[in-house]
Amino acid sequence: MSWSTRSSRTVYENRWIRVVEDEVVRPDGEAGIYGVVELAHPAAFVVAVTDADEVLLVTVDRHTVGMSVEVPAGGTDGEDPLVAARRELAEETGYEAVEWREIGRMTALNGIARAVEHVFLATGLRRPRASDDGSVSQASHATRLEEGITGVRAVPWPEVMRMVREGEITDGETIAALGFAALELGRLA
Repeated sequence: MSWSTRSSRTVYENRWIRVVEDEVVRPDGEAGIYGVVELAHPAAFVVAVTDADEVLLVTVDRHTVGMSVEVPAGGTDGEDPLVAARRELAEETGYEAVEWREIGRMTALNGIARAVEHVFLATGLRRPRASDDGSVSQASHATRLEEGITGVRAVPWPEVMRMVREGEITDGETIAALGFAALELGRLA
C-alpha cells in the first residue's frame, strides 16, 4: 500500500513557499496528518569553477542556521532554471560564465518538502565590465547585502573537499551540488 491523501489545506503561504497540511492514509493503513512545505518555484544551484580549478563559494548569514558556506543558489522565480542560475551567479559573486551545463536535478528535504532543484556547472568565469555608473557592481553588492552574503571566495577544489569532510560546509544542497560536479568532472568513480 502507498500513501493516499484524503484532503489537503493550505495553512500558510507567501511568495516563496506554501505549507500544506494533508489528511493522509499512511502505507500501514492508519490515518494521519502530514505537513508539507512546497516551494513556489524550482531552485537553481551553481558550481562555478575557475580556470585555476577553484570553486566559487559564498558565506551567507542564514536566519535558520547562522553562517553557512555554500555554492551560489536561489529560486527561479518562474524563470527558466538556466536564466536563474546565470542571475544568481552574477548577483551573489559578481561573476559571469561562458560555459554552462546542467549536471543534475535533485529534491530537498524529501520527508517534509516538495522542492525541485537544478544543478549547473559554470566554467569560463569572468567578471563583467561595469557600466560608467557602476550599475553591475552596485546591483551585486545590494543583493549580497539583502541576502546576508558576507563573503565570496575562490577555493581550490581539494580544499573544498576538505571543507566538506571536516564539516566547514554543512549545507546539504551545496554538498549534493558539489557531488554532481565531482561526478561530471571525473573526480569520483
